[in-house]
Amino acid sequence: MPERLNVLLLDDEPIVGKRLKPALAKIGCNVEVFENPREALKRIEEKDFDIVVTDIRMDEVDGIQILEHVIQKSPRTKVIMITGYAMMAVAREAMEKGAFDFISKPFTPDDLRKVIAKAAHTLGSPIDSEMAS
Repeated sequence: MPERLNVLLLDDEPIVGKRLKPALAKIGCNVEVFENPREALKRIEEKDFDIVVTDIRMDEVDGIQILEHVIQKSPRTKVIMITGYAMMAVAREAMEKGAFDFISKPFTPDDLRKVIAKAAHTLGSPIDSEMAS
């Protein structure tokens, strides 16, 4: 049994974490959910995560700042950006700065599981996104 992936999920809408945490736990991820970007940054300082999923648009600290912070601290961590409002320009900027991938709102837990599975495979820790279906 491979080691469980450590995933940090950051979205300032509480419903997002509530919906996605169980979906990711089903495919064998340890998930920590944050709504406050400052708290998430503090946690990123304390612990290395395999995958960080972050919303781009948040008050105070945005997803691009989270991305830059994660890449600086832990270059092997895969960062997946959540974009709303068809923000293709920002998504492109995120990819140029080292984001692994992005996913557009609205998306289903299944959509996110597929992107997580892709990131896990890249990290050499394959998980089966179909396992949860």
